[in-house]
Amino acid sequence: MKSIIYLFITICFLGSTNLLAHSGGHYHKGDGIILNTWRLKSGEAIKGNFSFAKDNQIFLEQEEGIIKPIIIDDLIPQDQLLAKFKINKFSDLNFSNIVEKENDNYYKYLPLTIVLLLVIMIYSINRNFIKFYIFQSSLGLSTLSILFIFSILMACSKSDVTNSNNSIVTPIVTPISVTIPKTSSAFMDSAFAAFKPSIGTSWDDTYFYIASTGIPSHNMMIGITNWQQQVPITQPYNGTNSWSIPLQPVYATTPLSTKTNLMKGAVAVAVNGIPIFNALNNRGEDSYKIGELDDWGGHCGKGDDYHYHAAPLHLSAINGIKPIAFAVDGFPVYGSKEPDGTNMIALDTCHGHNGANSLYHYHGTNDYPYVIGALKGKVTLDPNTTAPENQVISQAITKPVRPATSPLTGAAITDFVTVGTNSYLLTYKRGTKNGYVKYSWDANNKYTFILTDTSGNSVTNTYQR
Repeated sequence: MKSIIYLFITICFLGSTNLLAHSGGHYHKGDGIILNTWRLKSGEAIKGNFSFAKDNQIFLEQEEGIIKPIIIDDLIPQDQLLAKFKINKFSDLNFSNIVEKENDNYYKYLPLTIVLLLVIMIYSINRNFIKFYIFQSSLGLSTLSILFIFSILMACSKSDVTNSNNSIVTPIVTPISVTIPKTSSAFMDSAFAAFKPSIGTSWDDTYFYIASTGIPSHNMMIGITNWQQQVPITQPYNGTNSWSIPLQPVYATTPLSTKTNLMKGAVAVAVNGIPIFNALNNRGEDSYKIGELDDWGGHCGKGDDYHYHAAPLHLSAINGIKPIAFAVDGFPVYGSKEPDGTNMIALDTCHGHNGANSLYHYHGTNDYPYVIGALKGKVTLDPNTTAPENQVISQAITKPVRPATSPLTGAAITDFVTVGTNSYLLTYKRGTKNGYVKYSWDANNKYTFILTDTSGNSVTNTYQR
């Protein structure tokens, strides 16, 4: 009879342990959860619901359990007030959660404690039963073994290693405290070496400088089907107006997304001295997809300045596994191969990753965002610009020679050739007829443009730079 009672107690104990479990989970797509939108002073919008706050930061839970840290001072004033409201509202709740976690250290050993207490209690009632039932009978040994193993499992399940339904999510915080090794100026100079003397390089303790004319050695403009009537001319990227890349990259607290920022100015400089702009133009359109770019991933801006919007992967044919560019935050940009020549591994949202040497770098690809998805490193924004048309400073500036031109609907550039010293001829087709732009400049920086439309009418304009 007693054995039946003890067996009943055992079964009740095993059945009652489920009460210690509790469910958990995260926001998933399609589950109907509405995520709050938080706006930064930079113009970037971030979706996520308030989770907790620490050290002047709030941490937002996004879809699939991703935790996003945001510095409160980076929020617009209205959202700073919301953050403080959330912090005050949830302070008591967060305190109770901390107490519950501390109590877990007690509860995780409770099942094993109960087993030991049961054995002691039964022993005190009937020593002979304990000797026979627990230590001599096969049923008793099996029961004791099951209780012991189950108790250990329950203790583990309440430890810091939690089950998949209630996993602890480590906040994703950019390691801003990590000191990145200073980039070797010799390493950077080696990446530009193949394009000298068309470009020039120099450096000091802080920056690496690139001087160029803004005209690449490869051909240009052919393949553009969405043309703004702009053509490439030389730019004074030299002296104090050279491109500058910081030698000491520093991780940004929050990478600056190119989807909502930097639609003006360069985000990187290619090793042939040509700047690389955001994949999106100043209207937020993918320049490549709407036909604005030539066969080399570039076109000209309003200042007749040639630049890339897509990755100049063709430079890898010259540079091999060396970088094809350097971003304005100081990190290198590689082509489709890793620095050691192996195939490119998965990229993060910034369009880069840490390499085998643990150093961060970007990659150029044939798909959006092509070069930079977000700037991983700290940069200084021009205070005179606002998102999305903000830009990084300091960087070289263009010097136009004529008023900005307008789009020519239906025009496709079919040819672009050199016809003399500092003289070019661009051919475009509109319908079945060709039009032409012939232009040149002399030693005194006098520019002459001869514009011939598809009807054969010509207009000559001169400008002095």
